[in-house]
Amino acid sequence: MMSKLLLICFLFFLSFSQLLLSSCFSFSNSTKICPHGQALALLQFKQSFSIDNSSYWYCDENGGTTSYPKTEYWKEGSDCCSWDGVSCDLVTGHVIELDLSCSWLSGTIHSNSTLFRFPHLQRLNLAFNNFSGSSVSAGFGRFSSLTHLNLSVSEFSGLISPEISHLSNLVSLDLSWNDAAEFAPHSFDSLVQNLTKLQNLHLRGISISLVFPNSLLNRSSLISLDLSWCGLHGRLTDNDIHLPNLQLLNLWGNSNLSGNFPRFSENNSLIYLDLSSTNFSGELPASIGNLKSLQTLYLFACQFLGSIPASLENLTQIASLSLDGNHFSGNIPNVFDKLRNLISLDLFENNFNGQIPPSIGNLTNLYGLDFSFNQLEGAIPSPENENGFASLSFVLLGYNLFKGTIPSWLYTLPSLVELDLSHNKFTGHIGEFQFDSLEKIDLSMNELHGSIPTSIFELVNLSSLYLFSNDLSGVLETSKFEKLRNLINLDLSNNKLSLTMSVHSNSMLPKIQTLYLSHNNISGMFSWNVGKDTLFYMNLAYNSISGFEMLPWSNMNTLDLHSNLLQGPLPTPPNSTFFFSVSHNKLSGEISPLICKASSMGILDLSHNNFGGMLPHCLGNFSKDLSVLNLRRNQFHGIIPQTFLKGNSIRTLDFNGNQLEGLVPQSLIICRELEVLDLGNNKINDTFPYWLGALPKLHVLVLRSNHFHGHIGFSKIISPFMSLRIIDLAHNDFEGDLPEMYLRSLEVTMNIDEGTMTREYMGETYYEDSTVVTIKGLELEFEKILNTFATIDLSNNKFQGEIPESIGNLNLLRGLNLSHNYLTGHILLSLKNLKMLESLDLSSNKLSGRIPQELTSLTFLEVLNLSQNHLIGFIPQGNQFQTFGNDSYYGNSGLCGFPLSKRCTTDDISYPSQEIKANFESGFDWKITLMGYGCGLVIGLSLGCLIFLRGKPEWLVLIINKNIHKKIVRNKRSARRGARIS
Repeated sequence: MMSKLLLICFLFFLSFSQLLLSSCFSFSNSTKICPHGQALALLQFKQSFSIDNSSYWYCDENGGTTSYPKTEYWKEGSDCCSWDGVSCDLVTGHVIELDLSCSWLSGTIHSNSTLFRFPHLQRLNLAFNNFSGSSVSAGFGRFSSLTHLNLSVSEFSGLISPEISHLSNLVSLDLSWNDAAEFAPHSFDSLVQNLTKLQNLHLRGISISLVFPNSLLNRSSLISLDLSWCGLHGRLTDNDIHLPNLQLLNLWGNSNLSGNFPRFSENNSLIYLDLSSTNFSGELPASIGNLKSLQTLYLFACQFLGSIPASLENLTQIASLSLDGNHFSGNIPNVFDKLRNLISLDLFENNFNGQIPPSIGNLTNLYGLDFSFNQLEGAIPSPENENGFASLSFVLLGYNLFKGTIPSWLYTLPSLVELDLSHNKFTGHIGEFQFDSLEKIDLSMNELHGSIPTSIFELVNLSSLYLFSNDLSGVLETSKFEKLRNLINLDLSNNKLSLTMSVHSNSMLPKIQTLYLSHNNISGMFSWNVGKDTLFYMNLAYNSISGFEMLPWSNMNTLDLHSNLLQGPLPTPPNSTFFFSVSHNKLSGEISPLICKASSMGILDLSHNNFGGMLPHCLGNFSKDLSVLNLRRNQFHGIIPQTFLKGNSIRTLDFNGNQLEGLVPQSLIICRELEVLDLGNNKINDTFPYWLGALPKLHVLVLRSNHFHGHIGFSKIISPFMSLRIIDLAHNDFEGDLPEMYLRSLEVTMNIDEGTMTREYMGETYYEDSTVVTIKGLELEFEKILNTFATIDLSNNKFQGEIPESIGNLNLLRGLNLSHNYLTGHILLSLKNLKMLESLDLSSNKLSGRIPQELTSLTFLEVLNLSQNHLIGFIPQGNQFQTFGNDSYYGNSGLCGFPLSKRCTTDDISYPSQEIKANFESGFDWKITLMGYGCGLVIGLSLGCLIFLRGKPEWLVLIINKNIHKKIVRNKRSARRGARIS
């Protein structure tokens, strides 16, 4: 019986197994069935694109997967469910997932694309491709079953179709980094309102340009929200945020989005928070301590202020903390004992002061530390044990107030890649580095002394070495640099180093691009032919170099050799050179036309040498990039180059202090960018070049000490010289009236409130314009020209007539010199308006009348010269006038009072100001005067008869005697005061 039962069970199991296997086999076969229409649609979709692997690296680095052309393996006749990137429903065979991310696709997705023929699609990922010219069209809104849509980093552009808000089943939407795409007005609001199941919303870089939708912060389903760089504005809610599932919130780059630091309830899961580059402000609240799961906190480039709350110590999971670029102040709290997961700590560009807290030494996992640009001082904490900072790769403490010697433990960090202690007050010697992992060292702008340690020359990975502006000394043998084959940037300027060139140094520093050795003790011939093919920038200024064997650098852009002892002919710069300066040397001879082969030249400064001969004709037109040509203080003769390129970039032409002659070339009129034209101290024989008034940017015009002659005359140009601020026509033979038309035109630039101007220097960052100005009786060289500086020097000519009233409107003037001419009339009362005036020289003219008392209001006036005129009356007293000596007034026999020894009489003192006098003269009425004269005559005759008939009446004698007594007393006091002054 039992055996029969067992047999029946065995047979049943066998038949059931066969049935099960048959069913499984049948089911397995059904999963391989791909509807023919969908396979065809996929093949047509494939054929609409080309394969382009040009951006594969971006996907590999940022997409987290390896890129390859998935569609290349799609073959007609095979089951589409087996194709790369295609997943099908196990029962129906319908395509439900399409992942073509990182597939090298290039082309346009049109609105009628076969992509939109998959109504059962649940997941679609087209990220990291190139669909340039495509938009997120209405077709994407047809996938009613779609739960995940990723179109990120794929060059979509234009308006995002509002139909995308119909995807009501969406759980995840990622359109990030399609920078040219944007939401239509109100379509983003519809998306937020309709997509109620969203857990992940990533729209980084998509233009939304709306007030931040605070309703999003009520979506309890949200896990990840990235709205960075979306142009959001408005204010984030100040209410508590209750999003228990939210792990990521990224609002980075919405510069017009404001608010306080958001307050999260204790029941939160936040791991990543980024509010960087927004307008969030205020103090960090103590509630920041509620973010106990937080691993990344980025708040850089905001407006936060105040101190860091101690509750920060509750963020025990934090790995990256960036608070840089804010206004935090006070001491850095000693809260790092509990933050032992910290890998990156950035607090730079704040106002922290005091010492670095000692608990920093406990951060054993620290990789990067940046406290630069603060006001920190004291000692730098050491690690808690010898291996405490084993992973520390970046130590950036520049621009603080640290003193003392550099801590010894910094030389022993095994993983150190970058060390920046620049702009502090470290002293002592530089120690020896123990490991060769360093790639960048910056110890510049300290007070370090001694020699450069030998270990630096063993750092084979070093790419940048900055030791400038210390007190380092010693002799550097160029052969020491032999192992630094990765060095790109070397700056040893502003020290006391000398250099010995090795015979076998030609192949050293094969990657060097920038070399700064200025302000050192380098002397003799410079033969270090370093970086022949790579050197881009070299500054050897302010040394005692006497010459070069050659200039072998084929890619040189900037070569600064000024202020040395260079002798002999001009070394020809490489053709690639843009900046070339050999000023303040002892070079001589003529300029070879070969210099005109440097067709990229932008700044050429040969000033302050002994060059002679004639200028090459090509010098004005050899480079379309030429902006500065400075030949000041040489011995060139002949004429100025006559030809300039049309559309040139010339900004500064300085030929001062040579022996050039002839005419001012009228071809200068095409130099529309010209700001500085200095032809002073030459032998140019010409009339005034009025046509220069058409140059719209001309700020400085110096023609002094030439042979210019004739009337300055009238210009047909409307508003000539409208940008001019410095005018020097002194020591020529100009005649006639002062050029009132030009002076009126200057009101555009000189009748300005200086407080409304942005103060800046003329020129570029590296090469700023300079000029020589005679002001305050001295010839001063301005190495930089401030855009608010203005001066007029028309002295030592033959101008005549009166001083134009319009000069009184040029309120930016710092200096006015009209001396040694034939000017007549009075000193203008309107000069009182020149509130910035520091020097006024009207000497050696034929001016008459009194000195206006109102000029004492010129409180910046340091130099006054009114000598050798015909001035009369009392010298005004008060303010700056108390500081002027006899030299300011000599040669005016009619002047009296301090500081002259000549005392003033009552008539000299008692005179109305020119303003009162002018008002009186303008209201003078002869009828009233004659009436008063007649009445006075009658009364006077009557009184005379009365006195004659009756004798002198006592009341009249009493009044007269009293007035005489007062006048005598007043005169005695005045005499005593004059004696004290003299």
